[in-house]
Amino acid sequence: MSKRVLVSSLIGVAVLGGVAAGGLATASAASKPTVENGSARYVAPAHGAPGALTYTADVRDDSGIRGLKVLAWPASSRLDPTAAELRHAEDATCRSTTAGTSRCTYTLRVTEEEEAELAEGTWYVSALATAEDGDTAFVPRGASFAVTR
Repeated sequence: MSKRVLVSSLIGVAVLGGVAAGGLATASAASKPTVENGSARYVAPAHGAPGALTYTADVRDDSGIRGLKVLAWPASSRLDPTAAELRHAEDATCRSTTAGTSRCTYTLRVTEEEEAELAEGTWYVSALATAEDGDTAFVPRGASFAVTR
């Protein structure tokens, strides 16, 4: 076998091996979780019946969803929650819709007494999704809603 054919063959094997390895790396690369379609709804308490804040979002990750932490905060507070702070926030209830997707809902009941202490105006909802593989996705302002009296 000539050296020219041998060198060409070795280059071809190296190129094909690199393409195959790159393809495997791409195929096995884990994705980060995503939080999509987030929406918040606030219903004020009335006539002795409690009101509620409800936040709902679709959370996706290839490994599945472990959970979603949620924090509602008034814009007037100038809070700027971080992912680390949300690790201690309240849990949403997540239900699987497909192998890698869950619909997560957080509901907070609000009495008339509690509403009287709420800041009026715009509020934001921050969320921290955690996948089964431990990856996280932080959404600093996943939705907004208004508190009015």
